[in-house]
Amino acid sequence: MTGKRRQLKLGAFLYPTGHHIAAWRHPLAQADAGSNFGHYVELAQIAEAAKFDLIFMADGVGTRGADTEALHRTAIRYVAQFEPITLLSALAAVTRNIGFVATASTSFNEPYHIARKFASLDHISGGRAGWNLVTSSSDHEAHNFGRAEHYAHAERYERAEEFADVVRGLWDTWEEDAFPRDKQSGVYYDPDKQHILNHKGKHFKVRGPLNVARAPQGHPVLVQAGSSEPGRELAARTAEVVFTAHQTIEDARTFYADLKGRLGRYGRDQDDLKIMPGIFPVVGRTRAEAEDKFAEIQELIHPAVGLSLLNGMSGGVDLSQYPVDGPVPELPETNGSKSRQKLLFDLARRENLTIRQLYLRIAGARGHWQIVGTPVQIADQMEEWFRAGAADGFNVMPPQLPTSLYDFIEHVLPELRRRGLFRSEYEGKTLRENLGLKVPRHPARHAVAAE
Repeated sequence: MTGKRRQLKLGAFLYPTGHHIAAWRHPLAQADAGSNFGHYVELAQIAEAAKFDLIFMADGVGTRGADTEALHRTAIRYVAQFEPITLLSALAAVTRNIGFVATASTSFNEPYHIARKFASLDHISGGRAGWNLVTSSSDHEAHNFGRAEHYAHAERYERAEEFADVVRGLWDTWEEDAFPRDKQSGVYYDPDKQHILNHKGKHFKVRGPLNVARAPQGHPVLVQAGSSEPGRELAARTAEVVFTAHQTIEDARTFYADLKGRLGRYGRDQDDLKIMPGIFPVVGRTRAEAEDKFAEIQELIHPAVGLSLLNGMSGGVDLSQYPVDGPVPELPETNGSKSRQKLLFDLARRENLTIRQLYLRIAGARGHWQIVGTPVQIADQMEEWFRAGAADGFNVMPPQLPTSLYDFIEHVLPELRRRGLFRSEYEGKTLRENLGLKVPRHPARHAVAAE
């Protein structure tokens, strides 16, 4: 990347009908999006035509919440939607350049499964796969895997550290040229270029070998989304892309400097990690038009859904026992997502929000950065964050799909390109090439080079 002008990296974060909690009710929304493959084909192809770096899929292995009154009124709590690796494997066949990042939890999977699935997706896509490593935060997921309650927060991250090491070790089973497949000699693979992991740790015992050849990218891109202290340390050691949530440029700059500052202790360079905060853009030709669009979708929020969303994001505390138009109370520390709980309550204190005002405030972006404005206003703020050391790019969260993604592509991207902030063509064929990330060398090749 030396000598090249630094530009934004952009992900298209596709939640079935859009990120706003009431998106499915919008007149232009594809209400059955979670089960509509054609919908995703359209989105993937328009994102690729716009030269987005990647498509990002969140996931949960269970619906979130037990409040039927809220659940039956929302499409955003992991109700009726595709499993992401299956979906992205299918989308790889109808695209050529855009990357695919899928979420898979270290809490309710085994390392061998994850290593095998993502290595396969990398082969199927020709080197465009990424794994978003998360630790699940919901007891509702734990109940689907034989547990009465979730792992404690510290144990989740301890398990995730070991999990990531095992997956990366399995991805190093084979050297790049381990499979001559020589019909004349009858040699299918070279046993000297196979490396058995034989991992024995606190949480996992995995022998190997992985029964998938080395991935086209060496390793699929490793993505991480945690912003708590253990999450930051895990990211500094293992992640190549971090998706994060910030409300202010000050918070984003502090996080960026802190995380980038940790890389050196692991022998990593600043460019080895791309930090991409979420951004929820509501685009209008005028500020008034953008505000009208936002007001229209806000009016579709059912109160039960808004309160349920806040309950889940605050750590599972039932806020219905408090006056909805009263202040947000002090709550005990959660075993769920600690960073998101802190972000929400810092927001409530900073803006002196009531419970109702807080759920209305987060109903669109769920704690991510929300901008309502014209293309120039949105581009101005994205450029400010980028140039101020708050972001290497953004994970774009369209409020409603497909319309909001079209709005961003047709109106904001031309403004970013006019400023030289975003590409007009892909730099390469793989996700690593387009993100400007190194291809990890096989440890055996490191050893040879060092001799």
